Amino acid sequence: MARSPSFAADTVRHLTDEAATESFAAEVARELETGDVVALSGDLGAGKTVFARAVIRALAAAAGTHVADVPSPTFTLLQQYDLGGRTVYHFDLYRLGDAGEAWELGIEDAFADGICLIEWAERIEELLPTRTVRIELAYGPTKDAREARVVVPGDGT
Repeated sequence: MARSPSFAADTVRHLTDEAATESFAAEVARELETGDVVALSGDLGAGKTVFARAVIRALAAAAGTHVADVPSPTFTLLQQYDLGGRTVYHFDLYRLGDAGEAWELGIEDAFADGICLIEWAERIEELLPTRTVRIELAYGPTKDAREARVVVPGDGT
Protein backbone atom coordinates (compact mmCIF):
# COMPACT_ATOMS: atom_id res chain seq x y z
CA MET A 1 0.00 0.00 0.00
CA ALA A 2 2.13 2.79 -1.30
CA ARG A 3 -0.59 5.34 -0.71
CA SER A 4 -2.59 6.02 2.42
CA PRO A 5 -5.43 3.51 2.59
CA SER A 6 -9.01 4.74 2.61
CA PHE A 7 -9.68 2.69 5.74
CA ALA A 8 -8.42 3.91 9.09
CA ALA A 9 -5.28 2.34 10.47
CA ASP A 10 -4.89 1.09 14.02
CA THR A 11 -8.62 1.12 14.60
CA VAL A 12 -11.28 -1.51 15.12
CA ARG A 13 -13.92 -2.08 12.48
CA HIS A 14 -17.20 -3.49 13.74
CA LEU A 15 -18.50 -6.01 11.20
CA THR A 16 -22.09 -7.03 11.84
CA ASP A 17 -22.11 -10.18 9.71
CA GLU A 18 -20.31 -12.09 6.96
CA ALA A 19 -21.51 -9.64 4.30
CA ALA A 20 -19.94 -6.77 6.25
CA THR A 21 -16.69 -8.73 6.50
CA GLU A 22 -16.76 -9.30 2.74
CA SER A 23 -17.49 -5.62 2.11
CA PHE A 24 -14.56 -4.55 4.28
CA ALA A 25 -12.32 -7.07 2.48
CA ALA A 26 -13.35 -5.58 -0.88
CA GLU A 27 -12.46 -2.14 0.49
CA VAL A 28 -9.01 -3.42 1.45
CA ALA A 29 -8.62 -5.13 -1.95
CA ARG A 30 -9.09 -1.80 -3.76
CA GLU A 31 -5.94 -0.53 -2.02
CA LEU A 32 -3.68 -3.52 -2.67
CA GLU A 33 -0.73 -3.40 -5.04
CA THR A 34 1.98 -5.86 -6.03
CA GLY A 35 4.35 -6.27 -3.10
CA ASP A 36 1.66 -5.81 -0.45
CA VAL A 37 1.37 -8.35 2.36
CA VAL A 38 -1.78 -8.73 4.46
CA ALA A 39 -1.28 -10.75 7.64
CA LEU A 40 -4.54 -12.21 8.96
CA SER A 41 -4.75 -13.45 12.51
CA GLY A 42 -7.48 -14.51 14.91
CA ASP A 43 -9.04 -17.53 16.51
CA LEU A 44 -10.22 -20.53 14.52
CA GLY A 45 -13.47 -19.54 12.80
CA ALA A 46 -12.97 -15.80 13.31
CA GLY A 47 -13.25 -15.07 9.59
CA LYS A 48 -9.74 -15.14 8.15
CA THR A 49 -10.73 -17.35 5.22
CA VAL A 50 -13.94 -15.41 4.59
CA PHE A 51 -11.87 -12.23 4.45
CA ALA A 52 -9.19 -13.71 2.17
CA ARG A 53 -11.78 -15.18 -0.22
CA ALA A 54 -13.54 -11.83 -0.47
CA VAL A 55 -10.26 -10.04 -1.23
CA ILE A 56 -9.45 -12.57 -3.97
CA ARG A 57 -12.91 -12.27 -5.51
CA ALA A 58 -12.72 -8.46 -5.42
CA LEU A 59 -9.28 -8.48 -7.06
CA ALA A 60 -10.57 -10.89 -9.70
CA ALA A 61 -13.57 -8.66 -10.42
CA ALA A 62 -11.27 -5.62 -10.72
CA ALA A 63 -9.20 -7.60 -13.24
CA GLY A 64 -12.33 -8.38 -15.24
CA THR A 65 -12.41 -12.05 -14.36
CA HIS A 66 -14.33 -14.34 -12.06
CA VAL A 67 -12.93 -16.88 -9.62
CA ALA A 68 -15.68 -19.39 -8.93
CA ASP A 69 -13.82 -21.54 -6.45
CA VAL A 70 -11.58 -20.06 -3.76
CA PRO A 71 -10.63 -23.05 -1.63
CA SER A 72 -9.01 -22.68 1.74
CA PRO A 73 -5.35 -23.65 1.45
CA THR A 74 -5.42 -25.36 4.87
CA PHE A 75 -3.98 -28.60 3.50
CA THR A 76 -2.03 -27.30 0.50
CA LEU A 77 -0.73 -24.29 2.49
CA LEU A 78 -0.84 -22.13 -0.66
CA GLN A 79 -3.24 -21.26 -3.46
CA GLN A 80 -2.05 -19.00 -6.24
CA TYR A 81 -4.23 -16.85 -8.52
CA ASP A 82 -3.16 -15.03 -11.68
CA LEU A 83 -5.51 -12.09 -12.01
CA GLY A 84 -5.06 -9.68 -14.87
CA GLY A 85 -1.29 -9.47 -14.70
CA ARG A 86 -1.13 -9.64 -10.91
CA THR A 87 -0.48 -12.73 -8.86
CA VAL A 88 -2.23 -13.27 -5.55
CA TYR A 89 -0.76 -15.74 -3.09
CA HIS A 90 -3.16 -17.07 -0.44
CA PHE A 91 -1.27 -18.81 2.36
CA ASP A 92 -2.84 -20.70 5.26
CA LEU A 93 -0.07 -21.45 7.72
CA TYR A 94 -2.14 -23.23 10.37
CA ARG A 95 -0.34 -26.53 9.73
CA LEU A 96 3.13 -25.02 9.38
CA GLY A 97 5.64 -26.77 11.66
CA ASP A 98 8.00 -23.81 11.99
CA ALA A 99 8.59 -20.46 10.32
CA GLY A 100 11.48 -21.81 8.26
CA GLU A 101 9.09 -24.01 6.28
CA ALA A 102 7.63 -20.86 4.73
CA TRP A 103 10.80 -20.45 2.64
CA GLU A 104 10.08 -23.84 1.04
CA LEU A 105 6.69 -22.50 -0.05
CA GLY A 106 8.39 -19.68 -1.96
CA ILE A 107 7.15 -16.97 0.36
CA GLU A 108 10.13 -14.71 -0.34
CA ASP A 109 9.26 -14.60 -4.05
CA ALA A 110 5.60 -14.10 -3.21
CA PHE A 111 6.50 -11.08 -1.05
CA ALA A 112 8.32 -9.50 -3.99
CA ASP A 113 6.19 -10.56 -6.96
CA GLY A 114 2.58 -10.56 -5.84
CA ILE A 115 -0.05 -9.68 -3.31
CA CYS A 116 0.11 -11.95 -0.27
CA LEU A 117 -2.79 -12.88 1.97
CA ILE A 118 -1.49 -14.89 4.91
CA GLU A 119 -3.79 -16.67 7.36
CA TRP A 120 -2.18 -17.56 10.69
CA ALA A 121 0.57 -15.06 9.89
CA GLU A 122 1.70 -14.96 13.52
CA ARG A 123 3.40 -18.30 12.83
CA ILE A 124 5.96 -16.49 10.67
CA GLU A 125 5.99 -13.10 12.41
CA GLU A 126 9.78 -12.82 12.20
CA LEU A 127 9.69 -13.30 8.41
CA LEU A 128 7.03 -10.69 7.62
CA PRO A 129 8.19 -7.56 5.80
CA THR A 130 7.97 -4.27 7.69
CA ARG A 131 5.36 -3.07 5.17
CA THR A 132 2.91 -5.81 6.26
CA VAL A 133 -0.68 -4.74 6.92
CA ARG A 134 -2.02 -6.63 9.93
CA ILE A 135 -5.69 -7.45 10.34
CA GLU A 136 -6.72 -9.26 13.49
CA LEU A 137 -10.21 -10.73 13.37
CA ALA A 138 -12.09 -11.52 16.56
CA TYR A 139 -15.57 -12.63 17.47
CA GLY A 140 -18.04 -9.79 17.97
CA PRO A 141 -21.01 -9.35 20.28
CA THR A 142 -23.32 -11.60 18.25
CA LYS A 143 -22.84 -14.99 16.58
CA ASP A 144 -22.19 -13.53 13.12
CA ALA A 145 -20.42 -10.31 14.15
CA ARG A 146 -16.68 -9.79 13.98
CA GLU A 147 -14.24 -7.11 15.05
CA ALA A 148 -11.31 -6.30 12.75
CA ARG A 149 -8.32 -4.44 14.18
CA VAL A 150 -6.18 -2.97 11.41
CA VAL A 151 -2.55 -1.96 11.77
CA VAL A 152 -0.97 -0.34 8.71
CA PRO A 153 2.81 0.15 8.51
CA GLY A 154 3.94 3.66 9.26
CA ASP A 155 1.07 4.46 11.61
CA GLY A 156 3.41 4.61 14.59
CA THR A 157 2.97 1.02 15.71
